[in-house]
Amino acid sequence: MANSHLLVGQGPRRVIALHGWFGSASGWGPMVESLDTEAFTYAFMDYRGYGASQSVTGEFSMAEIASDTLALADQLGWDRFSLVGHSMGGMAIQRVLLAAPHRVERMVAITPVPASGVPFDDATWGMFSSAATTAAVRKGILDYSTGQRLSGRWLDRMTAHSLANATEAAFAAYLVAWAKTDFASQLAGNPIAIKVIVGEHDPSLTADVMRATYLATYPNAQLEVITNAGHYPMDETPVALATSVERFLAA
Repeated sequence: MANSHLLVGQGPRRVIALHGWFGSASGWGPMVESLDTEAFTYAFMDYRGYGASQSVTGEFSMAEIASDTLALADQLGWDRFSLVGHSMGGMAIQRVLLAAPHRVERMVAITPVPASGVPFDDATWGMFSSAATTAAVRKGILDYSTGQRLSGRWLDRMTAHSLANATEAAFAAYLVAWAKTDFASQLAGNPIAIKVIVGEHDPSLTADVMRATYLATYPNAQLEVITNAGHYPMDETPVALATSVERFLAA
């Protein structure tokens, strides 16, 4: 059985969307309301241990996400499709590409983790690791990653969504998966058309980081910096993000 997922739209262009560490299939915010449901069909997938798949166990790895994504595509009858990934999902879509390059049409990586992972010093790693069991740490990470500029009400809502939509075991294991996995060398020179989108207020996954990773890996990559957004442009600038994503996927 394929992972739980939400289908949005009935258009001929098919897209599988992979969420971030704090997300879920239902956690893509108001951006979903601005998607063109006549031109596109989106499948928003839950990872194992997330959303409606919280009871599904596994190794909680990037390779497993890729395998589950392809199983979902098979269940949907989608031989070819595009991919959208946010944050950790940005790394995951690259693993799907590695597993089945002939099936992927285009990719959009939103404030994405590179295929080389993310280096942490010991103190930061300890803090991120404690987020699995500590709501206040999750809220602090959300606040930092959006430039410490958004309302407490929004931070509380995002924290609550994360706590309700991921098991502690999955949340902890996926941190290791996205921070310490490195398969970048296997993708060097891949000709896929990929758009990389970052928020101007994201202090960690910046445009410079993308130039050193994604743009150095993919010769057909393009980069966009969205103004007035941090790490969660699907909430912060939803219309602008939906427009950017769909213009690229429809090109």
